[in-house]
Amino acid sequence: MEQNPLDSNNLLGRVQTALDEHVAQNRVLMSSVSKDTLSLVDSLSGLLAGGKRLRPAFAYWGYRAAGGDDSDAVIRACASLEFLQACALIHDDVMDASDTRRGNPSVHKQFETLHALNNWSGSASLFGEGAAILVGDLALSWADEMLLTSGIDPEQTLRAKAVYDIMRTELMSGQYLDLLEQVRGQITQERAETVIRYKSAKYTIERPLHMGAAIANANVDLLTSLSSYGLSLGEAFQLRDDLLGVFGESSVTGKPAGDDLREGKQTMLIAFAYSHATATDCAVLTKHLGSNAISSAEIEILQEILVNCGAQDFIEQRISDCLAAALKSLENPAYEIEVKNALTALAILATKRTA
Repeated sequence: MEQNPLDSNNLLGRVQTALDEHVAQNRVLMSSVSKDTLSLVDSLSGLLAGGKRLRPAFAYWGYRAAGGDDSDAVIRACASLEFLQACALIHDDVMDASDTRRGNPSVHKQFETLHALNNWSGSASLFGEGAAILVGDLALSWADEMLLTSGIDPEQTLRAKAVYDIMRTELMSGQYLDLLEQVRGQITQERAETVIRYKSAKYTIERPLHMGAAIANANVDLLTSLSSYGLSLGEAFQLRDDLLGVFGESSVTGKPAGDDLREGKQTMLIAFAYSHATATDCAVLTKHLGSNAISSAEIEILQEILVNCGAQDFIEQRISDCLAAALKSLENPAYEIEVKNALTALAILATKRTA
């Protein structure tokens, strides 16, 4: 059986160990503040127990692509990206009013339940949202802390932090554009591409690659090559996510079936439908997209519209084209065979996934 690229060099285990150790250190500090704050830590720990670890993996192989030698300090630096991802997921679930994440209640729902079980005063939903924002802020703070105390040398840290700072600004910009599109509606393909690039492609793949490569002091030519790979693959990754959000099985994705339709996600899938579906079908799409009261039968109707107008096939073809472009960019003699094989396997993993 072919090895999962995330298992190479025991990446999964080492990243999890680094995260667990960092949380444990901060648990002691927060316990000294008040035992009541440990519910924040527990909630974040639960979220960190899942996930694909793609960002640390891309950062690690960006580092190796630039000639860096494996070390636990580098693993810790790369693992810090999981705290940033946790922050993004927690805040995203609040903005989208998502009830679940990775098959479990989302963080704001966990605290909403805690409020209700204790019969506390005030609004349970507002308490849940407030607590979740704080857990996300905590994760963002720990991402900085973990990178800056990872053990890589000061010059490496400065180079990594410069990329990390750009990545965070791009991510928040992309998140806002995604939020804006949901209320503006009638998204176009051009606007969808902008959201994909800044919310996902750069954040998930290109910038993690750059951060790892920066630690190893990569040259401009390598960074340019990594961008060619990362942006193409990042688009494919997000497009797969968009398809899963509409057509994915809830038992696999950990989200309700058709959840993106219920949330009214304005994606490239929807942009294509508005350009190619019949006027009648577009009216049905507009009526039900983003409705909290949408039924399973209505979700099936919208799914059928997306299939019949060719939107699903269009996105699948675009994923294939983007994957091919990413793999072609690896035909660069600068990449050692181990690095090329790892990045190839990661590309397949990121685009062929079912969750």
